Amino acid sequence: MTESPVDRLLATLDLQEVGAVEVNLRPTDQTPAELPALVNEDVTVFLGQSERMPHHRVFGGQVLAQGVIACGRTITLEPGAPPRPIHSLHAYFMRPGDDEAPIHFAVERMRDGASFSTRRMHAIQHGKPILAMSASFQEVAGGLDHQDEMPTVPAPEDLPSMTDLFGGINEPRAQDLANRRPIDMRHNDGHLFFAPAEERTAEQSVWMRTKGALPDDPLIHAAVLAYSSDYSLLEPVLRRHGLVWPDARLRIASLDHAMWFHRQARADDWVLYAQQSPSAQSGRGLAIGRMFGRDGTMIATVAQEGMIRVKE
Repeated sequence: MTESPVDRLLATLDLQEVGAVEVNLRPTDQTPAELPALVNEDVTVFLGQSERMPHHRVFGGQVLAQGVIACGRTITLEPGAPPRPIHSLHAYFMRPGDDEAPIHFAVERMRDGASFSTRRMHAIQHGKPILAMSASFQEVAGGLDHQDEMPTVPAPEDLPSMTDLFGGINEPRAQDLANRRPIDMRHNDGHLFFAPAEERTAEQSVWMRTKGALPDDPLIHAAVLAYSSDYSLLEPVLRRHGLVWPDARLRIASLDHAMWFHRQARADDWVLYAQQSPSAQSGRGLAIGRMFGRDGTMIATVAQEGMIRVKE
């Protein structure tokens, strides 16, 4: 039986713990050769694999999602204590990843307080960090409560899927969009995979969910939301300037990524990802996204700055 895209995604999130090691400021004979010197702290190390990509570079959302899993796996609580779901992450992409090499995720326990736990993680390949992330987890509590209203958009059932749009096109990039990705994405404003947008606006919205059911594990759903958040967030910058993904002049890469998880949600239910870009300058573009459940519940806020250069 052929493995489904969602099964492949879950396999990449199934990290293997390879032990707790002390990573010193200066490497010692006991420091694993593939791990660079980080800080003088006890570190738990996980090992993960990558999805194969057409360009052989690791998808940034995959490393974000694996980082969420790695950090979350180190949240150990006393028996009977309430869970601490992730509430924020802040990450920097430093190097492109190699999709054929394993990735080590070294997680430092920064602090476990009365209601918050903070972690710092480095994703390491070929002895060098490719991503650095800080993440915070909080025991769910009551308090002040308000949220933005969800934009009014067409229902996802009224929009074509990537399979509808590209499934009949016998071309590798089209088949990748149609069949290989684990996330069903439906653009309310038209996609940017082949032709520029008719209207040059710095806003768009996308419905998204996994193409199959996920386990009932809140950490996996948070990780998949982080994974999905990296797919389309820079598109408002491209849309505003009449650009498309396959433009041969385009040089684009994520630089940093921040995400705040407001309320828990399932990533295998429809999520509306409303996005806009307030600024682009100096070869960089900033984009902000808000995620809403289909019932209007605000799930998360995301911010990303990317390198976006157009070679003449």
